[in-house]
Amino acid sequence: MSLPRIAVDAMGGDHGVRVMVSGAALARRQHDKFKFLLVGDEERIKKALEDHPGMREASEILHCDDVVSGDEKPSRALRRAKTTSMGLAIQAVKDGSCGAAVSAGNTGALMAMSKLALRTMPGIDRPALAALLPTLEEHDVIMLDLGANTDCDARNLVQFAIMGAAYSRIVNKGRTPRVRLLNIGTESIKGTDDLQRAAQLLRDAESLDMQFDGYVEADKINRGEVDVVVTDGFSGNIALKAIEGSARFVTDLLKAAFTSSLRSKVGFLVSRPATELLKHHLDPNNHNGGVFLGLNGVIVKSHGSANAQGVANAVAVTARLLEDDLTDRISADLIKMGEEALAANGSGMDETVLGK
Repeated sequence: MSLPRIAVDAMGGDHGVRVMVSGAALARRQHDKFKFLLVGDEERIKKALEDHPGMREASEILHCDDVVSGDEKPSRALRRAKTTSMGLAIQAVKDGSCGAAVSAGNTGALMAMSKLALRTMPGIDRPALAALLPTLEEHDVIMLDLGANTDCDARNLVQFAIMGAAYSRIVNKGRTPRVRLLNIGTESIKGTDDLQRAAQLLRDAESLDMQFDGYVEADKINRGEVDVVVTDGFSGNIALKAIEGSARFVTDLLKAAFTSSLRSKVGFLVSRPATELLKHHLDPNNHNGGVFLGLNGVIVKSHGSANAQGVANAVAVTARLLEDDLTDRISADLIKMGEEALAANGSGMDETVLGK
């Protein structure tokens, strides 16, 4: 199967061209059907490609030496959308020359540019940032929104659930996703009015290919008991950073414990296989690739600090979403929800759920 090209913002992220090109090259070694539009400084990209001869025939370079900085305000970045590597990568998706774009640059700027250029899908009020997080089970959990929308009403949460479930069916190969809303308790009386209304709407949505299981508390996100966790961007971003911080804390604590004495160092050598497995599981590079769901196009955000393997994982996520037509899946579920809303006749589910 021939995939559409993937536009890569080669200038974004903490490590820039070298790591972005290396990551794309690593992804191509794993899947030789990938083709790329590398957007950035042509001379630097060509130099980086010297280490990856197999990438040359699969890549086209679009020269651009203007970069969105990591601390740049989205409003300022928007004014330079036509001159920056990030903006031109998104434009390639808009004009159809590429099927998706990957960037490790400024998240706020990437969202603002993507939303302006691609617009939201019919039936979606706001795009949401979704990411894969590790669990105790073999599968990852999808969590959204992770910071794109700080204030969300019931309608937004229902739309996020529909989008997250569609993404989960791709990641988990068709398995019906277990969906829950993040809350301060699992009892039906807990949470805000918007949370309770969203929960009721999802319980009533019998036609959707998901299993809505009510609420989940933050300490259960990584237990493997749920496939999709839905929340507003404010709570989601806090939860995500708490999870990432806890992972770093555990890693640093183990490192300190194993280097505290000669006896501890011997213990480390004995337990090294287990600690290496733990390190691999907690490494964010192995779960890299946040997706802006709800846009008329696929945009994937890589961690700014990602290494080549992390970038390769983000590219692999992008390709999977293209292969399985994520936007078509979301559209189909929105249509189901709309038809069910029209047939509900007073159940509390109406067209406003879909932003019409």
